[in-house]
Amino acid sequence: MSPRHEEILHTADMLRWELGEQFHDRTVEALYGDAAQIAKKAVIMPGKKTRLNFERTLDHLVTNRWTGFPLMFLLLAIVFWITIEGANVPSALLADVFLDSLYPMLKSFGENIGLPWWLNGLLFDGMYLAMAWVVSVMLPPMAIFFPLFTLAEDFGYLPRVAFNLDSMFRKSGAHGKQALTMAMGYGCNAAAIISTRIIDSPRERLIAILTNNFAICNGRWPTQILIATIFVGALAPAHLSGLVSSLAVVTVVLIGIFFTFLVSWGLSKTLLKGEASFFSLELPPYRPPRIWQTLYTSVIDRTLIVLWRAVVWALPAGAVIWLVSNIHIGGVSLAEHAVNAFDPFGILIGLNGVILLAYIIAIPANEIVIPTVLMLTVLVTKVAGVGSGAGVMFELDSELATAEVLRTGGWTLLTGVNLMLFSLLHNPCSTTLYTIYKETGSAKWTTLSAVIPLGIAFVVCFVVAVVFSAIGLT
Repeated sequence: MSPRHEEILHTADMLRWELGEQFHDRTVEALYGDAAQIAKKAVIMPGKKTRLNFERTLDHLVTNRWTGFPLMFLLLAIVFWITIEGANVPSALLADVFLDSLYPMLKSFGENIGLPWWLNGLLFDGMYLAMAWVVSVMLPPMAIFFPLFTLAEDFGYLPRVAFNLDSMFRKSGAHGKQALTMAMGYGCNAAAIISTRIIDSPRERLIAILTNNFAICNGRWPTQILIATIFVGALAPAHLSGLVSSLAVVTVVLIGIFFTFLVSWGLSKTLLKGEASFFSLELPPYRPPRIWQTLYTSVIDRTLIVLWRAVVWALPAGAVIWLVSNIHIGGVSLAEHAVNAFDPFGILIGLNGVILLAYIIAIPANEIVIPTVLMLTVLVTKVAGVGSGAGVMFELDSELATAEVLRTGGWTLLTGVNLMLFSLLHNPCSTTLYTIYKETGSAKWTTLSAVIPLGIAFVVCFVVAVVFSAIGLT
């Protein structure tokens, strides 16, 4: 190699070394600079006044042991209030379309084309009305609740809820992420069952699935609010009745949370033994919600899929409701026979046969429980001038008129209180049961998800009935 070549190679080596040193220095300088910026934001130096930081301040509020839980309950209360109040108008509009306009037209159409009375009644008084009730009552709350829930998730708040509740769920043998699936259950239990996929442990996921029913879904809110207003709010002076009714509903929600922890603990000690798994929960940065993705996720992936399943189950339920009300044996309808058979047990646990039959034939959707209860009450008591006939579900325009029908059916304060508890604790609807089967692939766990809450509901109602009898309340 010539001296010239050696000089060129030496110069190239020097350049590579210098460039490497510069790259190294710049990399190290950038790393230290980033570290300094992170430390400036995250590290609080003793004796130095820190600048206001939005994320740190917000995290200090929402994850603090003293402020985190009140803020969590306040936010959930706001979401529920927006959902309930916001759903009133669209629910009324859908009811006007499906029940007040389309229903008479369909009945007239069936008569005009010569359908037999029984087929006309089965199709329109039974199947169509059940579907119409489900859509008009179920769609608006879901269309409001799910976007709000998804917005809170996108913003980064829901992981903070899981952080707050993690220790409580771990003490009950469950997983901290169950807090998120429980919150989803307040919109729809079927959608919440799907959301349990975020829990990696199969054991803890099953616990979340089996206990999600204790979160009151949107189909049960109308029952809770109506019965609380008629039977509990009526005990207070008129200017306080609304507050007392609201407190009664909140109390039922808290009872549901109590049973969520209690049953989770019981399952973790018996059928699903094991230690609660620890998980590393990363609190993501707060970020602006993605509106279009939120709407797609909440409307397409949750609302419409769940609504479709509910409609599919509501159609046969409507047929059953009409058939048992219109098929007679010995001059008495099957519904009346069933009510008379269920009455002794129903009264023993502070309910009645009408309620038990209504929950059996209305299992596809909690939304049709009250219309079914009213129809059966009129059918059994022979109240004149109320409703549109046997097997035709209906609701009344005022709470006073509803209260008169229910009291004619022998309802008391005990009946109202126990109906609220039974509505909270009874078995999941058929849409949720079907979803549980699809998610678990097990008939055993699907059956247990119905049997466990139903057994608890019977025991709790019986205990309350005994207490009411002991203290002389009616």
